[in-house]
Amino acid sequence: MWPGTWRKVLAGLSPVSGAAVRVVKWLYCPVGKRDTIFALSSGHGKCGVAVIRTSGPASGAALRSLTGQQELPRPRAVALRRIHDPSSAETLDRGLVIWFPGPHSFTGEDCSELHIHGGPAVVGGVLQALGRLPGLRPADPGEFTKRAFQNGKLGLTEVEGLGDLIHAETEAQRRQALRQMEGELGQLYQRWSEELTKALAHVEAFIDFSEDDNLEEGVLSRVDAAVQTLEEEVRGHLQDGRRGEWLRGGVHVVIAGPTNAGKSSLLNLLCQRPAAIVSPVAGTTRDVVESALNIGGYPVVLSDTAGLRETQDAIEREGVSRARERLQRADVVLAVLAAVDVAPEPGCLAEALRAILPPGVPARQAPCVLVLNKADLLEEGRGGALLGACGEGALPPACLLSCKTGEGVDSLLSLLGTQLEQMCGDPLAGSPSLTQARHRLHLTSCLGSLGRYHGYKSLDLVLAAEELRLARRHLGKITGRVSAEEILDIVFRDFCVGK
Repeated sequence: MWPGTWRKVLAGLSPVSGAAVRVVKWLYCPVGKRDTIFALSSGHGKCGVAVIRTSGPASGAALRSLTGQQELPRPRAVALRRIHDPSSAETLDRGLVIWFPGPHSFTGEDCSELHIHGGPAVVGGVLQALGRLPGLRPADPGEFTKRAFQNGKLGLTEVEGLGDLIHAETEAQRRQALRQMEGELGQLYQRWSEELTKALAHVEAFIDFSEDDNLEEGVLSRVDAAVQTLEEEVRGHLQDGRRGEWLRGGVHVVIAGPTNAGKSSLLNLLCQRPAAIVSPVAGTTRDVVESALNIGGYPVVLSDTAGLRETQDAIEREGVSRARERLQRADVVLAVLAAVDVAPEPGCLAEALRAILPPGVPARQAPCVLVLNKADLLEEGRGGALLGACGEGALPPACLLSCKTGEGVDSLLSLLGTQLEQMCGDPLAGSPSLTQARHRLHLTSCLGSLGRYHGYKSLDLVLAAEELRLARRHLGKITGRVSAEEILDIVFRDFCVGK
């Protein structure tokens, strides 16, 4: 008979819920009864080569039917074959086929790949032929990767890394996604989960078996030290300045300033296309205009906003309100001033900057680059005086720019690139960064449970153990691995219970 605590743990493993039934069906369903799926894995549209992939128990039979040969190619070796329509024996194409017997495949199941010519008629003909074969159906979006996760080939963080790699548009995004897909982030969370599992097993064993005198001395002291260390590591991981999330979703850079300072011209200059309407009429821009850019390898979402001023026009007032709201959420602000309208004095520049930045944010603390536009209209020597004044006061980095001639754009990109590098860092340096909001949510909850463990341990050890279990569950929700059986394994491995 199990002691009381373990009876509760085991009872919790068999809920009769819909989700549990679906999981059990998947885990214990014989492989032969699963559907075989197929899909075009390469991009849609005309291309030189298209790749069609199958996964499931009927993959081998489908490959035999399409090639007309009973013998499958050697595993993971490329073979040239004629591809036929099994229903008419018509040749559809001549291409390369590859056979990946499970479990040594991407999904862990029997898989095949057809590398065919990428014309729409060829691709469509092969897909239709596959659809007519018994036991095959078109794959749902992401189903190949889902099967890889369900078969233990990928963890949840690795799946997310794969998705980010597919959608990566900048070099920094690629590096971060590849690092996550290769499992570094998942390994970090898994190590924490294993440490929590061990700590929880020791506490549970102390609750159930301490009266038997079969436990080593100092068990709870070692647990406390392990939890304290883990708490410090999780807290440090959370205090990363959102670097990974910035790299994944893009740094939001907002162009802001008074009317007719050249904000829309700056947007067009950086985008190298007419993304926003430019006019000498003040208040032309009424809404937020966004454009995605790659600046120095870092992803940027650049927003042009309405000129900041008091106005009686209801539509323009709404535009100004949206501009100020966007400024509140900005990661970096490009504060644009017309160089001809400001005096080369630190106080005047600071006052002009305060009119742009959100209330209550000191200029020296704002993630900001000061852009002094219309430098082509300045008198000789005035540009140097303006930059000198910026250097004297507690002002953000500044540059002179002419959107009309393009002079100074390299200096602006250099300043902005430096700011982005400081914010995002090198995705290959140090420990892997948080990349998803859900990671941050679960880690914050995990940290809260670890903190409550310290509060409960002197009052009620059962409640303290429950907090460790909750902390471990939150880590498991990140990696997709939550199992109470591991706790039982450690109890019998580390303690001589009933010896």
